[in-house]
Amino acid sequence: MNLDPERQQKAQEYAAIGRKIFVIELVMQLVYVLAWLGLDLASVWRDQIYQFTTSMWLTVPLFAIGFSLPLMIVGAPLDFYSGFTLPHRYGQSEQTLRSWLLDQLKGLLLSGVLGLFVLQIIYFLMAFAPQTWWLWMAGVMLIFTVLLSNLAPVLIFPLFFTFKPLEDNELVTRLTQLATRAGTRVQGVFVFDLSSKTTAANAALMGLGNTRRIVLGDTLVNQFTTDEIETVLAHELGHQVHHDIMWGMVIQTGLTLLGFWLANGLMQWGVTYWNYLGLADPATLPLFIIAMLMFSLVTMPLNNLWSRWREVMADDYALTMTHMPHAFISAMTRLANQNLAEAEPPAWVEFLLHSHPSINKRVAQAQAFAQRHG
Repeated sequence: MNLDPERQQKAQEYAAIGRKIFVIELVMQLVYVLAWLGLDLASVWRDQIYQFTTSMWLTVPLFAIGFSLPLMIVGAPLDFYSGFTLPHRYGQSEQTLRSWLLDQLKGLLLSGVLGLFVLQIIYFLMAFAPQTWWLWMAGVMLIFTVLLSNLAPVLIFPLFFTFKPLEDNELVTRLTQLATRAGTRVQGVFVFDLSSKTTAANAALMGLGNTRRIVLGDTLVNQFTTDEIETVLAHELGHQVHHDIMWGMVIQTGLTLLGFWLANGLMQWGVTYWNYLGLADPATLPLFIIAMLMFSLVTMPLNNLWSRWREVMADDYALTMTHMPHAFISAMTRLANQNLAEAEPPAWVEFLLHSHPSINKRVAQAQAFAQRHG
């Protein structure tokens, strides 16, 4: 299979629009947070809440809701354009408006509950361990990440997709044997209704320990060959063999620790500058948000650089494990055509924004493997 020139033209347009939306959203967030700080709206909103309650268990979530709600309302049209209108325009979405809105509501409730839970722990630690909260919170986030990774396949993703055991016995056998050869125990092979939302294809090795399973989008099962699917899964198993999940958690914990430490420094300064009541004052939330936002923005290229290195290793593992470079090349090309992925993005875009090497680089890696091994 070859790259479709027409699809690649659309992919370039689609990616360029996506980058513009990313910049607009980032600028909106920065301007919004700086407005709260510059106009001292944080103190005003905090004082309004304190007229009704001073309980930390209520003031923190109330402040967070009042802080985030205006930005959500202002950003809703852009969210609708990027999440619904644009994918439909470029033929990447099969979702009805009702289904999309329902998913947005589920996502909002889920992220809201989890986000407020984490935020409550942060401010609790700020109140009772103001000098070392950032150290304790990094540990809490590690535990939280492990729990979510374990529970995601059985509690979170089923809220958005329907999973059922794959009925293709031949494919199930090939994939489970592949997992066994990789020394990875899985709790089955499942297919989910990705086609109900998108035309894109995807597969993953999902979960930890007793929830680890192979999951395949029905768009992959229905439109890719068995050999292509095997190479895609072999890539995912490569991450498992190289302990990328564990290393990713270790690195992310280190970055989280550094980010919280820097946020602590900014917030300590802000407490004095704006005369806040202390670190645990809900009015410090905009300072925490802007510190973490800027830190994630600065470290994003480094995160992506590490991720691309591990992706290259996983590709090499897939090629070595399956010895099917031509199926791998075909799978990558089909993914580019089907998922409307830029085969060769600008170098600066790949460096700053992409967690995976370009499709062309991945194909070239497989071609080099084929030449070395005949």
